[in-house]
Amino acid sequence: MNQSWPEVPFTRADLVELGRTPADLRRGRRRGEIRQVVVGVWVAASAPDTLDLRAKAVARAVPPHHVVTDRTAAWLHEVDVHVRAEHVAGPPIETCALRGNEPTVRAGTDGRTRDLAPRDVMELDGVLATTPLRTLLDLGCHLRRREAYAAMNALARGHRLSVDDVLREIPRFRGRRGVIQLRELATLLDPSIESQRESWLLITIHDAGLPLPEPQYWIVIDGVPTYRLDFAYPWLRVCVEYDGRDAHDGREAYDEERRGWLRRHGWTVIVVRDGDFTGEALDRWLRELRAALVPAYSNRRW
Repeated sequence: MNQSWPEVPFTRADLVELGRTPADLRRGRRRGEIRQVVVGVWVAASAPDTLDLRAKAVARAVPPHHVVTDRTAAWLHEVDVHVRAEHVAGPPIETCALRGNEPTVRAGTDGRTRDLAPRDVMELDGVLATTPLRTLLDLGCHLRRREAYAAMNALARGHRLSVDDVLREIPRFRGRRGVIQLRELATLLDPSIESQRESWLLITIHDAGLPLPEPQYWIVIDGVPTYRLDFAYPWLRVCVEYDGRDAHDGREAYDEERRGWLRRHGWTVIVVRDGDFTGEALDRWLRELRAALVPAYSNRRW
């Protein structure tokens, strides 16, 4: 069959109208002609991943009047906190029914019941979803610590949310599971952080009991901002860089030049890579950082 697959989301219920069979669907998936956007909703593999497409796919799977929440809501707000394997199988859809209504039991949908104020809900291309602020608050409670912190920073950055915006809402969450984590992470919120792993790096430094560095610090040469550092302790000439870029993205030469300049001018440069957040690799760079933060001079006589 040469008929192309549609670039708008469809489900198994649409196969007859499309002139297709379940066997065609299986073959299309096996050949890479289609991809699963969310559980139970497919689209032609050539269709671009846009917010509009995501919303339409979710709308095909969510019962009317239910509200998309948590990681699915973040995804619709263009912050993806799913693990990679979930995208292979199709991310589960996380929803809630308002208190007093029954949560959905549809396959592929994680349905809950939750109290939401009217200001917590907005419409995105026909889908009801929690607002960026409410989504940030929920993920701060529900996700594991470093993933929660990264999601909070990304939502704050993408939607111009401040620490004050978040702190004003936290009293509503009193007694809720996860609120202690949310309250602590809110005080560390930093919308200037640009990536998930940079958030991981900063929260790791905090949890190690070390002073927090300045994020996105510029080195000025001859009055011109020239080199930007992920994190810096400028008074000690120490910086910490997250290096998770693909080895072939063309930035290696620039990074080597930049780090070489820093070292020649007395900076200690600590580089953290993808695999450096657990085990001995984690211990190693934290030891390096702790040693680098010891001042070389003291005014104590003995």
